[in-house]
Amino acid sequence: MLNMIFFRPRRISLVLRLIATVALAACAGHAAAMGNQPAQKPARVNGHAQPEAEAMLIKTFAEIRNNRLDVALTEVEKVLQGYPNFRLAHLIKGDLLLARTRPITTLGNTNHVPQERLEELRDEARVRLARYQFERPADRVPKYLLQLHPDQKHAIIVDTRQSTLYVFENHDGVPQYVADYYVSLGKNGVGKLKEGDKKTPLGVYHVTDNLPRAKLSDFYGSGAFPINYPNEWDRRQGRDGYGIWLHGSPSDTYSRPPRASDGCVALTNQDLEAIGKNMRIGVTPVIIADGIDWVKPEALDSLRQDLLKSVESWRHDWESLDTGTYLKHYAPGFSSGSQNLAAWSQQKLNVNAAKSWIKVRVERISVFLYPGRDNLAVITFDQDYASSNLSNRMKKRQYWINENGAWRILYEGAA
Repeated sequence: MLNMIFFRPRRISLVLRLIATVALAACAGHAAAMGNQPAQKPARVNGHAQPEAEAMLIKTFAEIRNNRLDVALTEVEKVLQGYPNFRLAHLIKGDLLLARTRPITTLGNTNHVPQERLEELRDEARVRLARYQFERPADRVPKYLLQLHPDQKHAIIVDTRQSTLYVFENHDGVPQYVADYYVSLGKNGVGKLKEGDKKTPLGVYHVTDNLPRAKLSDFYGSGAFPINYPNEWDRRQGRDGYGIWLHGSPSDTYSRPPRASDGCVALTNQDLEAIGKNMRIGVTPVIIADGIDWVKPEALDSLRQDLLKSVESWRHDWESLDTGTYLKHYAPGFSSGSQNLAAWSQQKLNVNAAKSWIKVRVERISVFLYPGRDNLAVITFDQDYASSNLSNRMKKRQYWINENGAWRILYEGAA
């Protein structure tokens, strides 16, 4: 192992200039892209619950920045000892070795790797540096997490602008940050519209299955967690496609470039195994957003109460058998399956006319604001329905839209 290497001053300055350029470009580009995000601060040693490989790689960059290139080489070799398939680390080591003999002008001074592959690795370096330098506000949460029900122990938030997956834990109804991970997304970006467009969808989803390594090809690594794309809102918008998963990486690859999947969210195998411990089929929410709006938890109180009061009013009016008042909770654009509001209303009028009493209990309510739509919320709950001639229990999902200052139901169906 090369523990001590001496560099000429001129070449040291070129290496430092390279790293500074990469870091500054990452910060400037991502700060502009993230829009309404908290300000970024210089890289920190602590403050991120990072995977080991990423933490060691960032330490390598820090040693380069501090003009300790011999130590930087030692650090990157440590990365490769533990993660021999980390291609970006190989590239950085090559640059450090090459700087002993000649000046380097860019990240990845080699003719032995296709230019397209080099650009992907440079993108990964920029994204990883920007991720590390982003100051996650410790006193704030993503505004989408209005309410987790008690059985939802964790929530997943994917920030596509930062190529970052966040894990939050439910502490007595208040989400608390656990960790964050680098992820790879669709080759053609985000905002999936149709099958084969190689884009990652944006929206509120839930885990629908747990596929172990034994049932998959090596391409998906240590496993996969499918999500329910297209959801009800996607279908309403005419979006189609299928097979959007959170999954791992091939055995010969530690991590993939920021834009390398066919629309899925891809992690390293180690990271997938870490988050997999917290995934529950049909329970764990996965919210994919084009940038996260961070707010203080108490800032969500008013919106959450408005939505919960709307649900309670809907429940009460359903029990009252005043079907006209009950139907006022539905938006003009309502649909459920093939039924529009007119068909739904007629069915409810006919059904309720045959009943002498109705009792409805609503429990285990979760409430999520839809990313990119401050006037759209996804509410899921357990419904216990009893009447004079029918009883049933079901898990129900509703989409509520705020139009002209009032929340009304845009979609309703089984979850």
